[in-house]
Amino acid sequence: KKPNMKLPSLALSGFLLAHDVSSFAPSIGSTRAESSLNVFSTPGSLGTGEGWIDPSSPVNSKESLEKTLSETLKGSTFQKRISILGSTGSIGTQTLDIVDACPENFIVDALSAGNNAELMAEQVMKYSPKVASLSTPEAAEKLRTILKDKGCADMPDIVYGDEGILEAATVGSADTVVTGIVGSAGLLPTIEAIKLGKDIALANKETLISGGPVINPLVEKHGINMLPADSEHSAIFQCLQGVPPGGLRRIILTASGGAFRDLSKDELFQMCEEDSAAVQKKATTHPNWDMGAKITLDSATMMNKGLEVIEAHYLFGASYEDIDIVIHPQSIVHSMVETQDTSCIAQLGWADMRLPIVYSVSWPHRLKMPYKPLNLAEIGSLTFKAPDREKYPCIQLAYDAGKMGGTMTAVLNAANEAANEMFREDVGLGFLDIPKLIEGAMEAHKEDFKDKDVTLDDILSCDAWAREYVAEETKSVTKQALIL
Repeated sequence: KKPNMKLPSLALSGFLLAHDVSSFAPSIGSTRAESSLNVFSTPGSLGTGEGWIDPSSPVNSKESLEKTLSETLKGSTFQKRISILGSTGSIGTQTLDIVDACPENFIVDALSAGNNAELMAEQVMKYSPKVASLSTPEAAEKLRTILKDKGCADMPDIVYGDEGILEAATVGSADTVVTGIVGSAGLLPTIEAIKLGKDIALANKETLISGGPVINPLVEKHGINMLPADSEHSAIFQCLQGVPPGGLRRIILTASGGAFRDLSKDELFQMCEEDSAAVQKKATTHPNWDMGAKITLDSATMMNKGLEVIEAHYLFGASYEDIDIVIHPQSIVHSMVETQDTSCIAQLGWADMRLPIVYSVSWPHRLKMPYKPLNLAEIGSLTFKAPDREKYPCIQLAYDAGKMGGTMTAVLNAANEAANEMFREDVGLGFLDIPKLIEGAMEAHKEDFKDKDVTLDDILSCDAWAREYVAEETKSVTKQALIL
């Protein structure tokens, strides 16, 4: 029987909340006392450590403090060799802006992108990478032709497709990989880079959202640094510098509220019913940030914040009960942490993605950058409010999937990616159909759900299944709309 697709209900929440996350992830202080990443006193608001796991980023432990201090004392005259996955996208181009500002600190060894051969050619001519990868053989051949016409004296190894991305991610000389690819396509390249001991500047949410059960053990095994490159998780990471083991009580993620933040729930639902074209246009325009189309729409549904909750769980180890969301329209406070003494530490800055990216590739150093300093008097006021989970049902779906753990987060992510893409392709999918399709996929996944010994094959299989499910359900939704 197909799920009811008429109302944005949260019927799945009860099922998901009935499953204890501890069956998926070991709690700190109980089952993995031998781990070098374990904290030595109990974190969290309850003081029990229940639902907390070992973090993938270098925080919350004696070892991470020692590592941070050791790296800091080396000074800021370091030089890193980087590989950029998604070099022609928003994250990639802004990373290269940082390379331009600090040429003595960074060397570009590999670039990977989609089909933009023209921009890739410009980047190759400027940065002379060893590897340049595009998504198709046609784009790769076009790049080769452009570079020959430009008289490129130092021709890179030009590759394409999934194998090309892997070659860029695993180029031997690079010590840090910037994962700016949108979606689950970044999962396998990240895994292979980790296996080679490369640090990860993580701008790809889906790596941990879908692959957390596989990624976190690999991070610990290979001793690499998982360094967040998106604004919210970078803010949390920066706030946690110097916080002792067990000192973290709660994480507070800030959200702009997206394109519909100034509309009430009723106003949004009425707009969806009366003017779907206006909804689609508004949903793909972000009020604060210059981001890609997929992430902009995720911001409008606030699924991006739900995904960030799951990512924060894996990055910093916090239980889902100790990760909160607050809407902050000005996007100046990028996120906060609350310590055990109830002090709140926040990271502030302009809405500029280069700020979190530069910290991810330079951690723990502070490089002098030519950016406009923050002026609080110019801002005037900062406001905060709780999100309406009925207006934004994707938030609750993400919490539910996260608490379930295992393969459910991979299904959540893939279903969202598929619904997001189809909405942007204007196939007749409504804005409120996005959470309905995601919930339907999660409900249908109950029969095959797996929460123990999850493998990469399990994750990829669930990812493919969820996309197929959404594609099939979209046909019935759009068919009904046409009949109406």
